[in-house]
Amino acid sequence: MTARPIRIGQIVPSSNVTMETEIPALLRAREAIAPERFTFHSSRMRMRKVTKEELAAMDADSDRCALELSDAAVDVLGYACLVAIMSMGQGYHRVSEARLHQCTVENGHPAPVVTSAGALIEGLKALDAKRIALVAPYMKPLTQMVVSYIEEEGVAVADWLALEIPDNLEVAAQDPVHLLDHYKRLDLTGIDALVLSACVQMPSLPSVQRIEDAIGLPVVSAAICTAHQMLTRLGLPTKVPGAGALLSGRY
Repeated sequence: MTARPIRIGQIVPSSNVTMETEIPALLRAREAIAPERFTFHSSRMRMRKVTKEELAAMDADSDRCALELSDAAVDVLGYACLVAIMSMGQGYHRVSEARLHQCTVENGHPAPVVTSAGALIEGLKALDAKRIALVAPYMKPLTQMVVSYIEEEGVAVADWLALEIPDNLEVAAQDPVHLLDHYKRLDLTGIDALVLSACVQMPSLPSVQRIEDAIGLPVVSAAICTAHQMLTRLGLPTKVPGAGALLSGRY
């Protein structure tokens, strides 16, 4: 009898169209080299503009989403909005992960919970990255808040670039090829890793390995870190071909 596929659950903002493409793309690439098979399931929280007010209102909806996905008995649950978590205050990813996990426990289908915010922090720590540079699509005040959140977790942000795109669908419409130019605007001196997309809505996968090969340093995105943490929580090898150092299987 064939084992059932591993069910990947994602809580996504209603305007997010990227995590339901990038997480499956990463895990489908893994299927080419590993025996596991995955299915993908989502529940949505309402959000159109990336503002602090809309993010707070959206986050309040995440418990409902966790319950819905728990009804499907998912094996791991990902909260796919980095800035929503970071805008709620320092260390909030731990609060969110614990609360949403408790929702699944009380519903009789306990599942580990990964937030993209917590996953980015854990991914950088796995790489032992002490100094980073990052690209984000947000307006400058939100980007500064993300930078502060990361620094409070013990990782220095040596340089950062805010693309200042307020509309979430416009963020999703960005061509990842443009990141090949955007990263060159950053000072990479003395950094240990580059965060190519500190946002799960801004596509970056096609450029990650190319830029990593060019600069000779680990390159990650919020989506790659989320996939890394999902695999870790599932007890699976963290290996996905062509997705940068963090998913090389070494971490």
